[in-house]
Amino acid sequence: MTIAHSYRQPGTVLTDHRFAVPLDHARPDGERIELYAREVVAAGKDPETLPWLLYLEGGPGFGARRFIGRQAWLQRALAEYRVLLLDQRGTGRSTPVNRQTLPLRGTPDRQAEYLAHFRADSIVRDAEAIRPGLTGGAPWTVLGQSFGGFCATHYLSTAPEGLTAALITGGLPSLTATADAVYQAAFPRIERKNRAHYARYPMDVERARRIAAHLAEHPAELPGGHRLTVEGFQSLGILLGGGDGSHQLHYLLEDAFVTTPGGPALSDAFLESARSLLSFAGHPLYALVHEAIYAQDPATPTAWAAERVRADHPRFDAGKTLAGDEPLLFSGETIHPWHFTTDPSLAPLRETAELLAARTGWQPLYDPARLAANEVPVAAAVYHDDMYVDTAHSLETARSIRGLRTWVTDEFEHDGVRAGGTRVLDRLLSLVRDEA
Repeated sequence: MTIAHSYRQPGTVLTDHRFAVPLDHARPDGERIELYAREVVAAGKDPETLPWLLYLEGGPGFGARRFIGRQAWLQRALAEYRVLLLDQRGTGRSTPVNRQTLPLRGTPDRQAEYLAHFRADSIVRDAEAIRPGLTGGAPWTVLGQSFGGFCATHYLSTAPEGLTAALITGGLPSLTATADAVYQAAFPRIERKNRAHYARYPMDVERARRIAAHLAEHPAELPGGHRLTVEGFQSLGILLGGGDGSHQLHYLLEDAFVTTPGGPALSDAFLESARSLLSFAGHPLYALVHEAIYAQDPATPTAWAAERVRADHPRFDAGKTLAGDEPLLFSGETIHPWHFTTDPSLAPLRETAELLAARTGWQPLYDPARLAANEVPVAAAVYHDDMYVDTAHSLETARSIRGLRTWVTDEFEHDGVRAGGTRVLDRLLSLVRDEA
């Protein structure tokens, strides 16, 4: 472990940490990669007197949030913890994965083999590798948002001795569902979010249809080489899972067209906004391993599960919708083969993505027997009708983890730990302390 200089922000003292860990923890003497984490302590507090809280960001593929001062839930955490914001492997400053770095691995076969080590199991073993040097061997509390909650559940399955408590927000995974089952449950939820959006903004029905019809005939070239197709436009529905996402989508749609000498055209402002929302340039790992985070059957590939399952839900077919008079349905948190042809940050990795989709040999991520005997205090915020993580799956898992206490709420959407921040974390801490 190496430690860089410490520095200050309003109300906080930050310290950079770097660690070398095995790429493959089953081969500890093999290749090593670098991890980065940022320690945050409240100004005026002695860090040596504080217990540690490890934060695992949602994703996969996103580095830990770059807070300024004591934003969001950090305000509450810093009242009693020394917080470690870990950039999970492949994200942020932790040996980042993207179209620029992956060619260093060699062929697409080798790239896919490399990426097989970027799931929750490796992330948790990373955490256990760095914990002794930071805490002196003491266990720590983990806070997992979304995919970070998947990682926390794996932590409870494989290394509960490393945990004082586990706090999970919008991230209780099914212990057994395949990628296909995850998406079979997802598409009806996404459709409900669409219906709710159009009930709130009925004028968006015609706006969305008009944009889709225009793109069906004239796919748009976005700044940076991104190609906006009808399917890409539909994927803006990922906004509908956030607390203010429906409103953001409405404002995006209302100013889509401008009048030009050649007639109505999609405006530069609309296209730039769409590009910023749709590009995977900042988080390509999300697209590459998104379905792999659900893979647990060694004999079964994910095989583009979302693409296959979508075919079972014809109301999401834009061509059929435009041929009739139904509202266009936006999609959500799904990855498709066409992402790797329309997004320039993903296009060079298309063959690698195909190999990952065809890969077998994935190992189970959760141990139901060990979870049923769990002794670590656990609390989870479960959001009613969460678009990204199935509520029924989460509650089934909650019943399967001994001692887990849930807070089921419709006050927040999937991003509740960001929107609700201090109050969400305070509620979870009270639940684990009641349990303890």
